[in-house]
Amino acid sequence: MDTGSHLLFGATLAGLAMLEPAAAQQPELTQAILTATLIGSHAPDIDSIARLKGYPAYIRFHRGVTHSLPALLVWPLILTVPIASLFHIWDQALYVLAWSFIAVAFHVLLDWLNVYGVQCFRPLSKRWHHLDILPVFDPALFLLHGTGLLVWWLAEDGFRPGVMFAWIYAATAVYIAARAAHHDWVVKRVRAVLGKEGICQVMPGMHWFRWQFVMETDSHFYTGTLLYGDVCLKDEYAKGSSNAVVQATMAAGGVRAFLYFAERVHVSCTEQPDGYVVQWRDVRFWYNHRLPFGVDVRLDRNLNVREHTLGWRKKMWDPPFV
Repeated sequence: MDTGSHLLFGATLAGLAMLEPAAAQQPELTQAILTATLIGSHAPDIDSIARLKGYPAYIRFHRGVTHSLPALLVWPLILTVPIASLFHIWDQALYVLAWSFIAVAFHVLLDWLNVYGVQCFRPLSKRWHHLDILPVFDPALFLLHGTGLLVWWLAEDGFRPGVMFAWIYAATAVYIAARAAHHDWVVKRVRAVLGKEGICQVMPGMHWFRWQFVMETDSHFYTGTLLYGDVCLKDEYAKGSSNAVVQATMAAGGVRAFLYFAERVHVSCTEQPDGYVVQWRDVRFWYNHRLPFGVDVRLDRNLNVREHTLGWRKKMWDPPFV
């Protein structure tokens, strides 16, 4: 999910920890747990520093090793030692360790629930896993947790936030389960209306009843929307066959990074006066009859790669927000 949501959930997890009397009654332990959950809820995204090496490196590393199975254990260990030392609570370091683990695990879970995906089962599998249940920013969850945090902040001394946040997290679980059930219904609805055999992927929007879909068959990609149960087919993309020009682009680092991450791959080739332009696109992220995410490769007449650019062909404030 987005950075703001991760940090918000980190703060509300600290409120949930107040269910434990020791955490609620000892200010040093309260502060240590809050520090652990705030940092732990964002720690896996330290891999964003890979962007400094360019977008291909970012694509390869973001939501990879730092979100893996070993990372669920490594991050809490890394955080617990300095936090316990800073707040002088070595005798209660297990509380910090436990809530650091919960914060990191919840971060990975939330990333797994959206469309971009996460390599959360490394080293067992390098596949990108995504459940397509929540958008990268969910207004309902942000409002729910933000309200709880505001109540906690404005409350008078003696307020015990643990019970309140227990109800908030129970409501969060119910909300996610409802979104999952709705997701399954949307997939069945799209399949029924299109009447085609293939892979159907639906992507949630911030509006509960608005979804985008991509239907992949043996020969085509079909994109469209579902709004209040009405399926609207938008575009159709034929799967292009590989040729010598397309094969020549495989040497470009941007193409290798793109194929490492992309799932619904559409490639097109255009002849130019001085050579060729090959466009690789991930159809999952279509918007407004366009495919904004991918890599463009320019080749000369001898099929030598002259330049390539990987990234988004859209403004930052335009959808899709992934």
